[in-house]
Amino acid sequence: MKSAAIHADVSMADDVQSREALILEHLPQVRLIARKIHERLPESISLEDLVSAGVLGLISAIDCFDSRHNVKLRTYAEYKIRGAILDSLRDLDWAPRQRRRLAKQIEGAIGRLEQRLQSVPTDDQIAEELGVDLDTYRQYLLHTQGLTLASLEYAGKEEDGRELISYLADEDSPLPSETLEQKELERLLTDAIGRLPKIERTILGLYYQEELTLREIARIVSLHESRISQLKTQAILRLRSSMKRSWPMERGS
Repeated sequence: MKSAAIHADVSMADDVQSREALILEHLPQVRLIARKIHERLPESISLEDLVSAGVLGLISAIDCFDSRHNVKLRTYAEYKIRGAILDSLRDLDWAPRQRRRLAKQIEGAIGRLEQRLQSVPTDDQIAEELGVDLDTYRQYLLHTQGLTLASLEYAGKEEDGRELISYLADEDSPLPSETLEQKELERLLTDAIGRLPKIERTILGLYYQEELTLREIARIVSLHESRISQLKTQAILRLRSSMKRSWPMERGS
């Protein structure tokens, strides 16, 4: 009995050490994700607060991770870290309602123009639809840039829109209907990205796939960093508008 108890204590100690080692190993991932989100937020938001929220997400990922789901821990951790940081921002309610309304107005203008023109509207056309000059419209994009933090994962409601893209498989095998919807969603999103102007596609690719900063992208495409920010925000608002029309909120479970 005594031997069994000692063995259990040693096993528990090993588990604790293994857990701590995993946390330390993935801390750089937390800071990277927090930094990428922070660069799109007002200066009043503390980077360390985002890192702290991300660490909680990392710990949750490590504690809940199940390798049987055929997903890498790093992938699962990124999902949980990002989610924890975005949840902390929602709790702060950092963005004034005026900015949220402005983002919705831009999104609505893009949607109306696309339906009317049957093509991707230019900056000038969007500005005209909003009743402002081009410079003012581009300032609007800068003001609303932080509101597109989760726009490729969520659409619809301002705060808690239905999740569109599921990064991780559920514990249960997906129903055929769910698999079909996922494939259809991926197709619609791919089509929507394909309709974006080339420069906007390039910026999204460099930002989300290559994980470059806005400053690094600006050097590559020879545009000012603020212009890169405007184009990225505009691209995401285009995608949101397109996905809302193609993927109604009541569709699916």
